[in-house]
Amino acid sequence: MNYNRQEYPRPQFQREDWLALNGTWQFAYDDAGVGEAEGWYNGSAAFDKAIVVPFSYQYEASGIGDTQNHETVWYTRTFAWSKSDKRALLCFNGSDWQTDVWVNGKFATRHFGGFAPFKADITAWLKDGENRITVRCIDPFDPTISRGKQSWTGERFGCWYIANTGIWQSVWIETFGADCIDQYTLTPNIDELSFSGEITTLYGVADEAEIQVFYKGKAVKKQRFSLDGKHTRYTVRLMELDFVDESTYWTPENPNLYYVDFRLFKDGNEVDLAHTRFGMRKVSIDEQGKVCLNNRMLYQRLILDQGYWAESGITPPSVEAVKNDIDLAKAMGFNGARKHQKFEDPYFYWYAEEAGFLTWCEMPSAYNFNSREIYWQSMEWQEILSVARNFTSVICYVPLNESWGVRKVLTDANQQDYARSLYYLTKSIDSSRLVSTNDGWENLDITDIISVHDYAFDSSAFAEKYVDGAYDGLYPQGRKLFCEGCARYGQPVLFTEFGGIAMEAEAKDGAWGYGKGAEDIDEFLARLRNLMEGVFERHFQGYCYTQLTDVQQEVNGLLTPDRTPKVAPEILAEIFKK
Repeated sequence: MNYNRQEYPRPQFQREDWLALNGTWQFAYDDAGVGEAEGWYNGSAAFDKAIVVPFSYQYEASGIGDTQNHETVWYTRTFAWSKSDKRALLCFNGSDWQTDVWVNGKFATRHFGGFAPFKADITAWLKDGENRITVRCIDPFDPTISRGKQSWTGERFGCWYIANTGIWQSVWIETFGADCIDQYTLTPNIDELSFSGEITTLYGVADEAEIQVFYKGKAVKKQRFSLDGKHTRYTVRLMELDFVDESTYWTPENPNLYYVDFRLFKDGNEVDLAHTRFGMRKVSIDEQGKVCLNNRMLYQRLILDQGYWAESGITPPSVEAVKNDIDLAKAMGFNGARKHQKFEDPYFYWYAEEAGFLTWCEMPSAYNFNSREIYWQSMEWQEILSVARNFTSVICYVPLNESWGVRKVLTDANQQDYARSLYYLTKSIDSSRLVSTNDGWENLDITDIISVHDYAFDSSAFAEKYVDGAYDGLYPQGRKLFCEGCARYGQPVLFTEFGGIAMEAEAKDGAWGYGKGAEDIDEFLARLRNLMEGVFERHFQGYCYTQLTDVQQEVNGLLTPDRTPKVAPEILAEIFKK
């Protein structure tokens, strides 16, 4: 199969003039770590392989498919460029873990972190005609850095899988004038029918900005204002469109979207134009402790989605692939997904907005608590949040999962303080969403969500175990629900992992599901109905079933790795819908 990601890579913030750099690059392993000293950044005979970007060398889609361990890898390619009065921005959606970039032999930028996008102005190093870009990625098998579900041993084990080293999301160049929008926020307020945020420019030389808003193809607002240097706050108020302005809100049933053009000006001349969109919606917890969307109670029917493909690991093989996952999840009765241990390709959130599909955004875990883990994880989480806060579908953040990376958080005051600091850090960047501080067990007192993970075989103990107001001292899955010194203070409770039923015929030769596998489809459906009846009978305000697809050795998905349903989606929809 020919894997070819040539679509514009960042749909939520599009510039019109751009050049795709996905496709075939020259590639080399640097196991001896000699590439920089030998000047590989100038182009070198050492590049003895070809690789298809943005796919990692470990997977078939890259054209290599080598699962051996290579911590340092190099990429190079040439591209044609015509010099103009416009500036050039080199953009990466994701590259794991340390990424160094040279343009025409000159060092251009360095980025740390495997999941957050980054960019750099490379205008100074470009020339008319043929240009060369060279990239070195160093991805150590180190549990101190955020890895998510990528194994740090070089082998698959437990629920950790073959890694994705190096460039694993799209690379491209786009142009702008004397200045451009470096970051922006756009936060809706349905109570005041407005949206507000902050524009950060790259150089601070633009002196005015204009925001134009469209709804259903019609221009509804234009606002122009002066800029306050690099950082400018703004508010745009919209006029009520009718007496029931709820008709314009974004909901799972009616995912209405407003489209927005951001323009920057310098001395009256346009220097940057970018297109985005958002939904008018509000996520909150009411005075009775109920999760609400647009001031109405929201029941979440989530699927755990790890975003792995057999042929490409964590890189979606196409934009159609992520859309297909959302369509299949909705067909099976889910209204959202907890994107697990991964910040996904931007098209996942783009299509989720269009489909009215709720999403949870989770920080990929590190696994060795120390000062370096704190530094790298908190830094990358800030970068992820700076992007995720503009995705309408995202309604909850998960900084930590099941105490991964904070294994002693139950009793260790330092680890508890670190977990609390991630909650407050998240809220300081985006207070408009909920936060599940340590999802699963050993919940902190500082959290918006009390989360429960319980892979019970059946629901026979649920009525006795999960009694509203009686959570202190509870041990679901054998782990204490709250850290020592912590308790519930009226927060909503969600059942955020359970199920994981595999077929007994598939759970062999190292493949596994949770508990004994089902002998046949009839047993699978009977067990699933029993679990769901137990969930619905409790006071949970939502659930997250494990999981969407089989992933490598973990064969407890509702779909096979190639997305073939194991059970007809309409049958599952009858079971999963409350």
